[in-house]
Amino acid sequence: MVSLIVGKKGKGKTKCLLDKVNTEVKTILGFIVYLDKSTKHMFELNNKVRLINVPDFMVTSPEEFVGFVSGIISQDHDLQQMYLDSFLKIACLENTDITATVEKLEKLGEKFNIEFILSVSMDEDELPASLHNKIVISL
Repeated sequence: MVSLIVGKKGKGKTKCLLDKVNTEVKTILGFIVYLDKSTKHMFELNNKVRLINVPDFMVTSPEEFVGFVSGIISQDHDLQQMYLDSFLKIACLENTDITATVEKLEKLGEKFNIEFILSVSMDEDELPASLHNKIVISL
């Protein structure tokens, strides 16, 4: 239930994410949430997508981030997809191993039937081997 869009900064991951969310919102039955590090892309998102600016909520660790995501899930039983732009930044995972956090998101996705689509500013060869099967786009 976790998909990764990977590539170095400036390669076009956000555009892929925005294109995917705006396509999916037309056919999806449940709700979509888009987590980002700012509100910069607010006007590029369909108005049915809920944009959440994560820094507004003072998340300071990967554990807090997973708790934050869990809180969003607990408040919306019709949530079907979550898009996480700038994943390393919003999840406080820059320059650290992302495996444990991705595994927690995977478990949440399975338990609550939610698909997570993450934009990760790393090249495919920089990712842990255990996560390579989750890559859907590599730029």
